[in-house]
Amino acid sequence: MPHHTELIAALAIGLTLAFFGGLLATRLRLPPLVGYLLAGIAVGPFTPGFVADAHIAAQLSEIGVILLMFGVGLHFSIQDLLAVRRIAIPGAIVQIVVATLLGLGAAHLWGWPPGQGLVFGLALSVASTVVLLRALEERGTLSTPSGQIAVGWLVVEDLVMVLALVLLPALAPLLQGGGTLDVSEIALSLGVTLGKVALFVALMMIAGRRFVPWLLTRVARLGSRELFTLAVLGTALGIAYGAGVLFDVSFALGAFLAGVVASESKFSQQAAEDALPFQDAFAVLFFVAVGMLFNPAVLLDAPLLVIGTALIIMVGKTVAAFLIVRALRYPAATALTVAFSLAQIGEFSFILATLGRDLNLLTAQGQNLILAGAIISITLNPFLFRAIPTLQRWLGADGTPDTPGPQPLPLRGHALLIGYGRVGQLTAQALAGQPAALAVIEQDESRAELLRHQGLPVVQGDASRPETLRLAAAEHASVVVIATPDAIQTTLIMEQVRALNPDVHVIARTHDEHTRDALSELGASEVLYGEHQLGLAMGERARAALT
Repeated sequence: MPHHTELIAALAIGLTLAFFGGLLATRLRLPPLVGYLLAGIAVGPFTPGFVADAHIAAQLSEIGVILLMFGVGLHFSIQDLLAVRRIAIPGAIVQIVVATLLGLGAAHLWGWPPGQGLVFGLALSVASTVVLLRALEERGTLSTPSGQIAVGWLVVEDLVMVLALVLLPALAPLLQGGGTLDVSEIALSLGVTLGKVALFVALMMIAGRRFVPWLLTRVARLGSRELFTLAVLGTALGIAYGAGVLFDVSFALGAFLAGVVASESKFSQQAAEDALPFQDAFAVLFFVAVGMLFNPAVLLDAPLLVIGTALIIMVGKTVAAFLIVRALRYPAATALTVAFSLAQIGEFSFILATLGRDLNLLTAQGQNLILAGAIISITLNPFLFRAIPTLQRWLGADGTPDTPGPQPLPLRGHALLIGYGRVGQLTAQALAGQPAALAVIEQDESRAELLRHQGLPVVQGDASRPETLRLAAAEHASVVVIATPDAIQTTLIMEQVRALNPDVHVIARTHDEHTRDALSELGASEVLYGEHQLGLAMGERARAALT
């Protein structure tokens, strides 16, 4: 048995338990992340049995945050970022102030000193990157105006928290009730931090915008997928690490800007696809790491304080964000999406709590309350999003679409093509002369935009999600052609199509016999096995040549 296997144990046991936890949660119609959190609690130090290394799990989860923010940056242009600055900057700052004051007020009622209340309130004011992005992706709103506002808001929160992490050590003597306020030290720390952040942003916007796209283009021309994947991961992790070590900028913010400059490359879509599998795996470890930090005993020791903490996060912050967005004259749908996106806490909250403990500004109970609030808010956050349509009706919102064309396509008896790659394009050409209308679901944003310019009805999104299929009126289609190359995605799409439209004629493609059999069992009308069809065609042509 080899020694020093903490990393392997954290990965193997953490991901395995997360899988079973997520599977159980899905069967119970709960969000999978609930299962991931329970897996973390199971391998944490506060429950019997195996205890994973919390420090290693936390670092692995940080990789997930980096890759997530890099992926967001790939689809979030500089123009998009600047477009939301008028709401993201004042909105994030006001919301942080409101949440911090709520935390201070609660701490005062509980008899805590002001210093502990300040750290507690700051920790409750900042949302989790992973949870926010997962929520927006699952609803297909990441690229919408609401999603862009939420991401811009998150970037501003990150910047404010970076400043808070710098200023807290300088303010610690005063907050502890002893010592004096050294204004010159605070001004110097603030000036140095702002200078580093400005230098990093300038470096990325000037040099990074030229170097990173150039690098990805040169590597792509070599024709090696392995080297391209390494270039993508090296860019994301390298820039994020450099941002933290050299400029004291958060890894998440560094990775986000790396993605923004990488989006200038024409290979940005391929970069996003290569990073996705790593992003998903390490993002799961984030939830496992959160669960490991949680001591369930706090639920019995201080239940009212736990409830109060959760209410500040899920009610106080949410109402504040909603009112801010509405005050800036945005529709109720946008306000609800942004508010619910921020109704949870995560990574920076734990960092602030740890710093507060190190500076003697936060007790163990305060840290456990922050963790309890994180667990509760992360678990309940998906259910808040499900309530948006009901709340819109209750508020009398006009239902103004947040994105172009979010209403279902007004089609009946049409052909629905899922996937507009090489196979999908040939299929579309063959259907072009048919009397029935043709609609397309395409996940790639650039392809979807091209189809819109061509006047073809198109829905941009993941066809394995029921809401995407409904937007394409899949329940009213006469035939559905699944032209996506990925076997797992094709299987998921097949299940959802059959659930929406049990009688529709479904044609799917596959590359192996096992997937063909699985798709047939799920109800596919026809499954075309690539090599099989090619062999038949070549045999027919050879026979014709012999006659």
